[in-house]
Amino acid sequence: MIEKFEQTIKNEINELFDTMDYQALNEAESLVLASESEGGRVHVTGIGKPSYVSGYIASLLSSTGTPAYFLDGTEAVHGSSGQVRVGDVVIAISNSGETVELLYTIRTLKANGAKIIGVSRNHNSSLSQLSDVSLCTCTKEEGDDLNKPPRASIIKQTLLLQTLSILLQKERKLKSEDYVVWHPGGAIGESLGA
Repeated sequence: MIEKFEQTIKNEINELFDTMDYQALNEAESLVLASESEGGRVHVTGIGKPSYVSGYIASLLSSTGTPAYFLDGTEAVHGSSGQVRVGDVVIAISNSGETVELLYTIRTLKANGAKIIGVSRNHNSSLSQLSDVSLCTCTKEEGDDLNKPPRASIIKQTLLLQTLSILLQKERKLKSEDYVVWHPGGAIGESLGA
């Protein structure tokens, strides 16, 4: 079973990089930059396991110069969507793209004027259809006999959004001097001579 897991993960990651949709990633980058030029921010959300990816991606984007915040996907329809302004960008992550709570949240955010970057398993998902930009992991196999617990899809979501963070970082021409200002403490700050 471990061998199947290892081989599946290798295959899924290779497939992601072999078929990476750079046009969609560039559209997502443009959406973020356009929002930012108008004073907008990025909010990252997901339900269940993708919520942990959301927290990490919000932190990664913030640490490389994109104003980004974690948005609790279930709390957004109970008042937290008030932190999302008209023109802000919301990156919404879902394994299936059919998670009812997340879709309700996305409909609310769109009605309030947010732009949506949806990340899901396929371009036919409800989340993809609601999104201004759809990023697809195209995950077929999760890595075990059940093919249900999201293993490969979580890794692919992370890699896909890390790629977006690289595009944004490159656009900002981020230098180590800039980076150290945002990381004065801890091991990163020490390694950069803060």
